[in-house]
Amino acid sequence: QVRLVESGGGLVQAGGSLRLSCAASGSIFSIAAMEWYRQAPGKRRELVATITSGGSTNYADSAKGRFTISIDNAKNTGYLQMNSLKPEDTAVYYCNALLRQSVASYSYWGQGTQVTVSS
Repeated sequence: QVRLVESGGGLVQAGGSLRLSCAASGSIFSIAAMEWYRQAPGKRRELVATITSGGSTNYADSAKGRFTISIDNAKNTGYLQMNSLKPEDTAVYYCNALLRQSVASYSYWGQGTQVTVSS
């Protein structure tokens, strides 16, 4: 069974850093692409960052210069390094990954991890 498991969330003071991980397990060959989303209470889910296996990245304006997305295909894991965190970054963060499998590539979601930034 293919799964995405997120970790790394928590409570941090404003200005601090966190690194979120999104680990893929099961019968997969590699991560073709990954996205990180977040959803704050009462708000729509928003796209934060994307990356392809070729290394192309894109960031929401709110994340540029502070967040870095990466993939380590040797570990089947993606990361979101978040620096200079602000209270407005508080949200549940979700990863979505396109995983290469034997027949085709399929999209999966992680379960979400809570990030809380105190002022």
